[in-house]
Amino acid sequence: MKATCIKIKDIDNVAVAVNEIKAGTVVMNGITALNDIPQAHKIALCDIAKNEPVIRYGVVLGYAVDNIKKGQWINEKMLVLPTPPSVDDMEFGTNIVKELPEPPVITWEGYRNPNGGYAGTRNILGISTTVQCVTGVLNVAVEKIKKELLPKYPNVDGVVAINHAYGCGVAINAPEAKVPIRILRNLSKHPNFGGQMMVVGLGCEKFTVDMLCDKEDITPENVIILQEKKGFAEMIDSIMEMAEKKLAVLNERKRETLPLSDLLIGMQCGGSDAFSGVTANPSAGYAADMLVKGGATVMFSEVTEVRDGVHIIGERCVNSEVGNKLAAEMRWYDKYLEEGEVDRSANPTPGNKKGGLANIVEKAMGSIAKSGTSPIVEVLSPGEKPTKHGLIYAATPASDIVCGPCQLASGIGLQVFMTGRGTPYGLAVAPVIKVCSRNDMKNQWFDLIDINAGPIATGEATIKDIGTLLFNEIIDVASGRKQSFAEKYKLHNDFCIFNPAPIT
Repeated sequence: MKATCIKIKDIDNVAVAVNEIKAGTVVMNGITALNDIPQAHKIALCDIAKNEPVIRYGVVLGYAVDNIKKGQWINEKMLVLPTPPSVDDMEFGTNIVKELPEPPVITWEGYRNPNGGYAGTRNILGISTTVQCVTGVLNVAVEKIKKELLPKYPNVDGVVAINHAYGCGVAINAPEAKVPIRILRNLSKHPNFGGQMMVVGLGCEKFTVDMLCDKEDITPENVIILQEKKGFAEMIDSIMEMAEKKLAVLNERKRETLPLSDLLIGMQCGGSDAFSGVTANPSAGYAADMLVKGGATVMFSEVTEVRDGVHIIGERCVNSEVGNKLAAEMRWYDKYLEEGEVDRSANPTPGNKKGGLANIVEKAMGSIAKSGTSPIVEVLSPGEKPTKHGLIYAATPASDIVCGPCQLASGIGLQVFMTGRGTPYGLAVAPVIKVCSRNDMKNQWFDLIDINAGPIATGEATIKDIGTLLFNEIIDVASGRKQSFAEKYKLHNDFCIFNPAPIT
């Protein structure tokens, strides 16, 4: 018989419904459902008294607002959020896993990075901007480039304008302005851009070209200032002329067999549900462990979605230096939220709750699963570039459309994106592989979801099965042998640059 609900740990006093459970249905251990329980929502496995803990993943999700009867449906309104774990007394390095699953391959086909560091998965002309004011002109030019120039350079995959809302009307010298500036600087040298710097500025913005570029890159061959051009036509012609020279260089790039140590992968989740931490995220974690074992670097993020499990993350930090950086990033974000008069409980969306996630604790426990079990060798601030190989925690906002550009700035060549509720999210600079948590999601979005982890919930596959399938998909897509659906359909979200500094 197929399971009607899933219990994670022996000490859990709730389980999650695999499919909708009708009132009166007998489920595990002879428990009778007292209510209709929606798919992915929780059923009480025993009587839980008022103020007693509700436990899933072996952790306290919250405390019962009122008495809960065995077999009762538990939803987000029935729990009081617990106090978040302290970051001041964490233990580091007490859970270092050395035995990781062997990867099927340890090489891939990528574009060597002329700047050194991680290799490219795609060959793209990237055009950076200093300010939103140039977006209209640049977008016209990009369409013209795609239509008139790109067909002449078949080895180039595309043209991407790094349009953003930063650059002027901002407190450019504020301490936290370092965050968006770092992100935009690092984005301009993404491995997929093949070492070709191309910048379009206006001329009067606060975010000046010298803030975006290294001194040696500020040349007429790399930078166009629109206020120096005589009319619209000259602006477009200048961009076209520079773009063609860059395209000619990029067209000479060739893929070559590279070690996995030249590959940087990002892990992210969005539109999560209560199955995300049971199927999709653990599968991604298994693939992450394989990648790390093979020498690759894997990055996971989203501060509010690890905050309630930060002590678990701390135990996997290889030393106190890494652990202290983790604690510092958590403190910074706690303060950032506090100044906005919110806390981490503002994270779960209505869709998350509809998908059975009662609160941010439950969401965080599932989110952490995508990191696998590998030791954490480095912690990064938003948009920083890695200096180590292995599993890395990059402290970014949890928002999908903000986390993505942060990870791109850190240099990921491909992102794996887990979802329970579904989202057509994508990135223009790097391919995104979608992994769903439920069979229903794959059936509904059959041409948007690349990998279905739903069979794990129904007992038709294991985490190892789907994790290995995902590993192979990562290698094929990174190597250019396959396209993900998001890449095929050109589903690209805007570049939402994280800016915690004031806007004037």
